[in-house]
Amino acid sequence: MHTVYAIASNARNYIYVGMTSNLSNRLERHNQGYERTTKPYAPFTLIYSEEVGSRPEARVREKYWKSGVGKEKLRLIRNELDIAGLSADR
Repeated sequence: MHTVYAIASNARNYIYVGMTSNLSNRLERHNQGYERTTKPYAPFTLIYSEEVGSRPEARVREKYWKSGVGKEKLRLIRNELDIAGLSADR
């Protein structure tokens, strides 16, 4: 089982999309600054996740969420969470 996820920086206007087989460990690595790509943007809040059955399926979904349409939907999700007060202050 693989998870496709999106995290939003609590400090900056940045959304990262990735995939993993261990979501809790991966989020911890992002927030502790172990991932070079996201280190400057930590800390993060999980704004979206979906489980898929295989790595190839996860890759397809990840590519969608990284596309222009997918990123726009993630921005809307992040903004809704901000309005609802569920996300950390930016």
